[in-house]
Amino acid sequence: MRNPLLASSIFGLTGVVLGAFGAHALRDTLAAQSSAGTWQTAVLYQLVHAVALLGLGLARPTAPWLDRAALMWTAGIVLFSGSLYLLALGGPKWLGPVTPLGGLGFITGWICVLLHARSTGSAGRDS
Repeated sequence: MRNPLLASSIFGLTGVVLGAFGAHALRDTLAAQSSAGTWQTAVLYQLVHAVALLGLGLARPTAPWLDRAALMWTAGIVLFSGSLYLLALGGPKWLGPVTPLGGLGFITGWICVLLHARSTGSAGRDS
């Protein structure tokens, strides 16, 4: 991920739009499928990681471990939140196994941040 600020702005924007869309335009559809909670989980994880990407973009976008974290979080949003959005709308059941792959992307991204902090000998400051 070469531009975490760009990714953050796109995922933040679409997360807010999808959250509002789910709460209003899709309310009856999600209620009929008992999937409002699934939709909300997708929005939550998308927005949390959009903010995390914003932090990376503002902190130090050229650090190798942070670049890897941004890539992992981007993949996590697409796979985890993307599959949940589709499943909430009645998408194919084969998407179910995609969701944990996105979760693994989130976890791996946080491990990359930890490795960055460890390699710099600080909590993200230059050494």
